[in-house]
Parts: sequence; C-alpha cells; structure tokens
Amino acid sequence: MNTGSAHPISISAARVLLVFLVGIGISASVFAQPVPQKTTSPSEKTSKVYPVAWSTPIEGSILSDPILLSDADKALDHLYNMRFEKADSIFSRIEKRYPQHPIGPFLKSLTQWWHILSTLTVHDTSQDKAFLAQMDLVIDLSAKLTKKKQYEFDAMFFRTAAYGFRGRLLSDRENWLRAAQDGKSALDDVFKLAEKDPMNADLLFGAGVYEYFAVAMPEQYPIVKPILFFFPEGNKERGIERLEIAARHGRFVSAEAAYFLLQIYSTFQPDYEKSIDLIAYLRGRYPGNALFHVMEGRILFRWGQWERAATVFTQIEALHQRKVSGYNNELVSQAHYYLGRNEMLRGDDAVALSHFQKVIALESRWKYESFFRVHATLRAGMISDRLGDRKKAVQFYNRVLKMENQSTSRDRAKKYLKTPYGGGE
Repeated sequence: MNTGSAHPISISAARVLLVFLVGIGISASVFAQPVPQKTTSPSEKTSKVYPVAWSTPIEGSILSDPILLSDADKALDHLYNMRFEKADSIFSRIEKRYPQHPIGPFLKSLTQWWHILSTLTVHDTSQDKAFLAQMDLVIDLSAKLTKKKQYEFDAMFFRTAAYGFRGRLLSDRENWLRAAQDGKSALDDVFKLAEKDPMNADLLFGAGVYEYFAVAMPEQYPIVKPILFFFPEGNKERGIERLEIAARHGRFVSAEAAYFLLQIYSTFQPDYEKSIDLIAYLRGRYPGNALFHVMEGRILFRWGQWERAATVFTQIEALHQRKVSGYNNELVSQAHYYLGRNEMLRGDDAVALSHFQKVIALESRWKYESFFRVHATLRAGMISDRLGDRKKAVQFYNRVLKMENQSTSRDRAKKYLKTPYGGGE
C-alpha cells in the first residue's frame, strides 16, 4: 500500500503545472556551491567530459571573475544551509563591488525566496512585495545593460532568471496569466543561453527542465496539450540528460538540477532508489537545509519506510524545539502530520491525535488551510471515531467541510459523517 500517494512530494503539481510548461524552471538558477568533479550523485555518467561550469570565461560576463566566484561559493553555502544573515553579508559585499549590475538585487532576493519556499504550504505572502520589487529591479538593470551594450551575456542571464523567479511565484499565487507571460519571456532566452557554451553545465539547466516537463506534464494532465501548440517540442530523455549534466558539473545550479531530478523520480517517473540517492546527495551537501530534511522524511514515508521516516521527522521536531534556523512552524507541522500518520499505522491513536492537534495549532495563525492542516483535522476525526468519541469525530468532519477542499478531504468527511470510521490507517 502506498500511503504517501495522496500527497506526493511535489506539494501541488497542478499549481506548478504552468511553470514547467512555459519554461519557468530556469528560475531555479539559485546559485549553489561548486560540485567536485568526482561527485557520485547523480549516478548517471555522460559520454562527454564536462569541466565545472564557468571554468572557461564567457565574454560579457562577471561570472567568470574568480573573486566573485569565491565569494559566491561561500555565500551560497550559507544560503543553502539557511544561515541567512551570513549569506546576506556577503551578498551585500558583492552588490557594492558591482553597482548598477543586476547581480546585486538578484542575490539579495535569494534569502527572501527561501523564506517564501519554506512557507509555500500556508500561502504566506509577507515577502511577496519586496521579492517582486527586487525581480523588477533585476529586469530593469538588465535592460539598461543591454541598451548600453555592457555585460550583454549577464543581462540575458539575470533577466531570464528574474522572469523565471517572478513567474514561478506568480504561479504559486495562482496569477496564471502573468505567470504565463513571464514564463514565455524566460523561455525566449533559455535555449540561447544553452547555445552560448554547450560545455557549460549551468547553461543546460533551463533547457533540460523545459524539455522534460514539456512532455511529462501533458502526459499526466492531457487538458494542457493545446497550450503546447505555441511552444517548442520537448524531449524527456534529453531533458533528463541535461539535468544530470547540470547536477554533476554545474557550479551555480547543481543543487537545483538535483532537486528537479528528485521531482521527476518521486512524482513523474517514481523510482525509490534514485529518489533516495538524490535526497541523500542534497542532504549531504546541505545538512542545515530544513526543506531538504523534510523532503527526506516524505520520500521515506511515501515508499513505506515508515519507521525510518519517523526517525527523520522526530529529528526535525527536536531541531524546531531548539529554534535552529530554517526549522519554522510551517515545516515542522509537516513533520507532526507524518508522525501522526505513523502512529496511526502503529495503532497508538492517542499519540497520533496529539500530533494532528499540533499541526492544527502550528498553522492556526494562517488564513489559508493547507493540505496538512485539512487532513490533520480529517484524521483527528477518524481517530476520534476509532476511540469511540463519535460526537468529537462529527465536529472534526463538519470542520473539514468548511475548510479548503484538499485532495479528497470533503468526500471522505461526508463518507465518515454517514458511516463512522472504524478501519485501519
């Protein structure tokens, strides 16, 4: 039984559907630490010998500056490990060194972006205005560089990334029209970037994302096929190959490429061995990243490794209690949800109920009712039924009917209102 299938690793595939289709995946060009040449993950080998990205200078780019690269390596290691203040300090130094260049506001937006990522499930919009303003500034500065014919490669690179980031956030906020417009703007340059230096693994990333998902998304969601009439054809095999190259040899996007491969092997082409290999790779490189930590537990749970998953989620709960950076209420609520699921499997209903009540409490300040909050409420009703407290169970089910419909939540609540829940997990 695949108990994780009701809520796959991709938090809402439907929500990011448009993002992938129109090539917004280039937005994930969040810079990452360099990868050693002999890294063992992802495990697939490529026929060509690719140098670490940016080993060969590109005309019209500051990204080949060794001092900048050294600073970026340090800052981005802090960023991915959620040491935000240390990352911001170095980003500010880079911005001062390159005034009027889009790299400054782009880098400064990354800590905002990671705060947004870690609260996506509850739709926290508190960072949106500031983040979108930074993306607008990046696009404006890139346009000015193009007009002056200065740093023309950088102008295209950062403009594309900014359109992608902005479109990705707009799609998460369900502003589909503006997201589509930004996605198309990003896609215009995705393949141009890849052609600039075919041996630069970072520049293959955006094309790889587009090529895979342009095929995979309509296969999974046929309703979107008409949209693709206006976009280039995709190729899943070539998309995966390019993502693997970016993951193994990228300097700026290796972690993001691994993340997209993880999406593929956990949702679109489910493969436990590859998924666990990829999350181990990300966790090994960035042990302080709370989001990757939660994903590790979810992957284990999805494939029935319930006790191993429970160990991971218990670690997350402990780190949250110690107020470790990145381990916020929104992420730990997911840990409590899955700990509750595990206790239901074990038959310890009292402990399971306490975990589900913690989910509800941790997310109570948010207006939006996430998957975890809704299904924690549903399962609190199921446990109440199993414990013989029908009155309390009915209260929980009625509450679910008034909440956001997440997956099959309302149908199940109606079912258990008619017939008390009495089964297993």
